[in-house]
Amino acid sequence: MRVAVPAAMPARDTGETDEPMSEPRRRRGGGRAARQAAHAATTALAAPYLERTGAPVEILDTEGLVRIEEVAETLLAEVGVAFQDFPRALELWREAGADIDGDLVRFPRGLCREIVRRDAPAVYVQHARNPARSVRVGGNATVFAPTYGSPFVTDLDRGRRYATLEDFQNAVKLTYALAHLHHSGGTVCEPVDVPVNKRHLDMVYAHLRYSDKPFMGSVTSAERAADSVEMARIAFGGDLADRTVMTSLINASSPMRWDATMLGAATAYARANQACVISPFILAGAMSPVTVAGLCAQALAEALSAMAYLQLVRPGAPVVFGTFASTMSMASGAPTFGTPEAAQAIYVMAALARRVGVPFRSGGQFTSSKAPDAQAAYESAHTLLPTLQAGVNFVLHAAGWLEGGLALSYEKLILDADQLGAMAVYARGVDTSDNGLALEAFRSNAHGDHFLGNPHTLANFEGAFWRSELADHNSYEQWSEEGALSAAQRANSRWKQLLADYEPPPIDDAIDAELRDHVARRKAEMPDEIG
Repeated sequence: MRVAVPAAMPARDTGETDEPMSEPRRRRGGGRAARQAAHAATTALAAPYLERTGAPVEILDTEGLVRIEEVAETLLAEVGVAFQDFPRALELWREAGADIDGDLVRFPRGLCREIVRRDAPAVYVQHARNPARSVRVGGNATVFAPTYGSPFVTDLDRGRRYATLEDFQNAVKLTYALAHLHHSGGTVCEPVDVPVNKRHLDMVYAHLRYSDKPFMGSVTSAERAADSVEMARIAFGGDLADRTVMTSLINASSPMRWDATMLGAATAYARANQACVISPFILAGAMSPVTVAGLCAQALAEALSAMAYLQLVRPGAPVVFGTFASTMSMASGAPTFGTPEAAQAIYVMAALARRVGVPFRSGGQFTSSKAPDAQAAYESAHTLLPTLQAGVNFVLHAAGWLEGGLALSYEKLILDADQLGAMAVYARGVDTSDNGLALEAFRSNAHGDHFLGNPHTLANFEGAFWRSELADHNSYEQWSEEGALSAAQRANSRWKQLLADYEPPPIDDAIDAELRDHVARRKAEMPDEIG
């Protein structure tokens, strides 16, 4: 296994991840607030990422995976992949032995896989500004990050609207406060009130100032990627020392194309030893064939070509085999989410990534719903469970996604993050220690008696079961007396309270001043671009 890690792994929080049992429920409104306050006091104890104990679920045998790999190699050799308007990539591929025809690159069979398997790390550490929040990407680790790229935001009070910088900052603050989101993410929403060529500076600054979790850099140009690297250098004390402190998203122009914008940003990050999630962006039926196996073969070919290219740029640069794969309505052409075919694709491509020997990104909590309702919950669950069971390492869009990704929902961000806590229990697996098997509980319990007063129960009750912060399990009468609130209404109160209680993580005053100076200077160097 190729592992890119520092000489000493980052400090790990050794606190228990189970939440303490809340005080007894009360008839009148104070019970919920007390329970939430009790939980808030323990959020710092959450692990910086999940470590899965069970083997990934496999839905395809080795023969089936090999057949997909063979088709992917045929696509690379015969159809080829376009590296558009990026001469340096063509030069490197020509030197590596590929056939170049204009922008189109055709690869000898096995070349891309050989390069990736030889040079790309199977596991790497993304360092956070707070070392206790650094994450491991690959192996049995799963990292949850919020949604990405939404031009709109929505909440129960103000409805759907274009996102602003204030919304972006709020999303970063909420993600920082939500214990089961391990990563600050990247463009959690587009702050359209800031000029398009300058907003990356405000976004990166927000991640560095309002959170100390890991974050993603800008990918909308090579210059903006370079700005992200420079700001990270400042935030991390002046010298990255080859540490990987960003994991950023590079999307293909599927089918079978990489454009100059993504290649420029990816090249800038790879040269600085920053990680790139190489993600074919596929709606089956539009950007790929309609079949799951055909989609997976195409995604594998596209990802291999770009992951290998980045190893030519800098051998050992961290890469993640990523994919955004979903289906579409054959009647209307609209994207559909939470479908069984999309779940199958996650399982299959996770297995393909393990065979290549690199981390894998996919999944999340997707929905086409326009509100945090039953459709949103069902569709999100149909993606989230396969994500964990397949062994996905880096999960973008793990919370907040609504309306096919067009909107970040404040309420769904809270509801989704709550469900991520349940995934931590799934990941932990079944305890078969002496305590887990509970033989002494059977021996000490009078025959036929309940176990409520058993010493084993008393010793374990606080962390025995996962408990949602938001679900209501009270009687109808108590629920009605407390306001008859829906889950979305309870989430609405929760995000407002989190923002009211928010306190920023510490940052050195000199570092903060230098970051602000960099942002101001770079903004002054360029005219506003509206787009």
